[in-house]
Amino acid sequence: MSVRATNVLTTVLLSLLAILSFFPVYMVLINSFKSQAEIFSSILSLPTQLHFENYAQAFQRINLLNSVKNSVIVSFIGIGGIVFLAAMAGYKLSRTPGKVSNIIFFLFIASMLVPFHSIMIPLTRMARSLELQGSTYGLGIIYIGLGVNMAIFLYHGFVKSIPRELEESAQMDGCGEFQTFFRIIFPLLLPITVTIAILNFLWVWNDFLLPLLMLTDVERYTLILATNMLFGEYTKEWPLILASLVLTAIPVVIIYGFFQRFIMEGITEGAVKG
Repeated sequence: MSVRATNVLTTVLLSLLAILSFFPVYMVLINSFKSQAEIFSSILSLPTQLHFENYAQAFQRINLLNSVKNSVIVSFIGIGGIVFLAAMAGYKLSRTPGKVSNIIFFLFIASMLVPFHSIMIPLTRMARSLELQGSTYGLGIIYIGLGVNMAIFLYHGFVKSIPRELEESAQMDGCGEFQTFFRIIFPLLLPITVTIAILNFLWVWNDFLLPLLMLTDVERYTLILATNMLFGEYTKEWPLILASLVLTAIPVVIIYGFFQRFIMEGITEGAVKG
């Protein structure tokens, strides 16, 4: 097979995969503008009339502004803590050779293999005893503990690409270890920092199970939990549910689209150099 034929075949296959991947998004969009009767009649057909009131009702039913505020608080605390702690830990472990450093790094990596469902019950009990359950701030702190291991792995690999001469020069100029890190090293970690922030934002913003376990007050619900309230015991208001999902996904799509070039670059450099 010629190179041209291979390229054409690859393009066709990738296009089909792209269409297949986009199909669920298309289904959500077109059905979010339908009435309940239209959805039950045919989920594949285009809406005969655009029901924009679905979005207006969804906005009110899920208390969108309050839910967004809660999701932003949780995301800000979780992502900020992960970046701050993992950057320092990854840098220190990478720059400190020895068995103790290797063992600590191995423990962080090994913790990534532990499934969340196996720690779900003890985590809930610990959160209750530490009075973190029921609080958006407490939920953000828990996300720090759960997400810092992957971030340390990526930072650990990325730091190896930074020449040690920069640190030695800073130390000769009188900078201490913290000054060297925050003034010299941390700005150079921008690509991997953006990658870690975006990946964790996608995780925290879209997570359902952990907020369900930790948040007990409806007023503190995140967007995903607020949308889940539209699923009744006997009925499901599909137009409002789909409209809510679209509203929930908009911030994620915007942020991912804006920073997507950093994501693969940061993951590749951090993982390969690790």
